Amino acid sequence: MRLEDMRRSDNVEDRRGFTPVHGIGLGTIVLLIVGYFMGISPSTLLGLVGAGESVTQGAGGAPQQGVTGRPHDPQGDFAAAVLGETEDVWTKYFAAAGQRYSPPTLVLFNGEVASACGAASAAAGPFYCPGDQKVYIDLDFFNQLASEFGAPGDFARAYVLAHEVGHHVQNLLGLTDGSASRGANGSSVAIELQADCLAGVWAMRDQRIIEPGEVQQALAAAAAVGDDTLQRRMQGRVVPDTFTHGTAAQRQRWFERGFQGGKIESCDTRSAPQL
Repeated sequence: MRLEDMRRSDNVEDRRGFTPVHGIGLGTIVLLIVGYFMGISPSTLLGLVGAGESVTQGAGGAPQQGVTGRPHDPQGDFAAAVLGETEDVWTKYFAAAGQRYSPPTLVLFNGEVASACGAASAAAGPFYCPGDQKVYIDLDFFNQLASEFGAPGDFARAYVLAHEVGHHVQNLLGLTDGSASRGANGSSVAIELQADCLAGVWAMRDQRIIEPGEVQQALAAAAAVGDDTLQRRMQGRVVPDTFTHGTAAQRQRWFERGFQGGKIESCDTRSAPQL
């Protein structure tokens, strides 16, 4: 990616080095790990765990909200750059429709974090919490994406962040409301595939920062986190009835759908009963 051409966002809250006031129990960690590899949305699991643990503290014990502003380490700088690009694209998109885009805050953390959706372990993976309109990520996930999931590259990492920002766009526009008729699993799959599609819309509208061939990195990442891929990797078999994010092929197809269409209307999952 053309990092030198990317605007860095200041809407970053760096909580690395801080830990939640209330520790996460072993049962919660196990639940999040299992849920992650089964493809269950972290925000759904966190809602079951419970809220009320949104204060963090530093080594001295005083409540902290992290350091706000652009990080200066390479990983943090990269995340701020991708966030800045999503802000620019979606701000212009919303403005063209006579609407105002309110960007999410990106929270960087290590190990575990507290959010308005509850406490979470890094094992849950990146997630978006609609309760505080923040995207949460332990940047070690980028290393895991490359080394364990076989999806390296800058644009693979950018896809992960753009997908979570896609959930924020859904939240702002109420796009998830029409998915309830699919049932619990079907609703979750539709929501996740739509977020993949919205990541594709962003990519199509920000092609100036994408190097030739990098879109394939996003497609590789989408395939690596498909429900069937994760289930086959973790349990040796695939259980379609438990899918909540979509198969590798579906996630790739919906990202491509957004990239080719370049508009939110391309991402209407209600018009695609088979997803």
